[in-house]
Amino acid sequence: MNAGHRGGRSGGNAANGRRPDTEPGVCLLAFAFAAMLCSGCDAPEKAAPDSRDTGMPAAVVIAGRVADEALTEISGLARSGHDPRRLWVHNDSGDGAVLHAIDVEGRSRGRLALDDADNVDWEDLAAFVHDGRPYLLVADTGDNEGRREILTLYAVAEPELPDGATVTGTPAWRVDFRYPDGPHDAEAVAVDAPAGAIYVLTKRDVPPVLYRLPLVPPGAEPVTATRVRTLNALPRPRYTDLEVARVTNHWHWQPTAMDLAPDGSFAVVLTYGSVYYFRRQPGQELGEALSGRPLGFGLRRLRNAEALAVAPDGHSLYVGVEARRAPLLRIEF
Repeated sequence: MNAGHRGGRSGGNAANGRRPDTEPGVCLLAFAFAAMLCSGCDAPEKAAPDSRDTGMPAAVVIAGRVADEALTEISGLARSGHDPRRLWVHNDSGDGAVLHAIDVEGRSRGRLALDDADNVDWEDLAAFVHDGRPYLLVADTGDNEGRREILTLYAVAEPELPDGATVTGTPAWRVDFRYPDGPHDAEAVAVDAPAGAIYVLTKRDVPPVLYRLPLVPPGAEPVTATRVRTLNALPRPRYTDLEVARVTNHWHWQPTAMDLAPDGSFAVVLTYGSVYYFRRQPGQELGEALSGRPLGFGLRRLRNAEALAVAPDGHSLYVGVEARRAPLLRIEF
């Protein structure tokens, strides 16, 4: 949820940071989003990159627009483990415990209503495989006011949903957790299933902080997350960025989503202003991979980008926006 910046925890370090387009070692690729995001652009349209070379071929297309009128604040997005042309999304708080299936052009394909789950402030969605079966992880980790002592992650076996159907399910398990150093707001979560780990990246800390949790908890009691590291590789805001953001409500440096490639070979982090791509070596711990220098792709003209998923083929990303009839973007490598 883009509710602005909560003061206090992150303000003290902000003056030492840099904007994403000036951070050393981060190559930015700016795309022509103005024409893409016009209200009449319903057909897929390719955006031309500028002349700067990132060393990594890429293009951006509008894959479609989200058709379901109930999807007004998409804050979570994940690939399907059953159908490569299907995505799962959910709204921010206020929509109940419901996951929506859409195709890669944004058309509605059904719903999964969850029993024994609450949508206090759902902020991210991750896909993973456990014991040979595809699952979704729903992250109820939003905490705009920094008051929630216990957060919840729901692991849900992905159903083979008949096209257009609404089905009911129950989470296979849940992970209730707390932070070791007090409440944090977090909107970015990824699952490293081979390592048996869930990673949570905070939003309002400068720099953001990465925490680790067990994928399957040892019992029903809340677990305490392990602090892994701060993500110094992500550009920090300057004092002037903070002052401008208080007026424009565009906190372009704050992480809003995170995902891992299906084969674990790279990780991506979405902020309100950019997408950051981190290469990962075989067997490398995710926190270590996120300490490397990323490739960055600027999304400055796209407001309220809050959802991100790596496609099943690992060669493209999908980005969702908190808006009615929002564009569904595909970034191709």
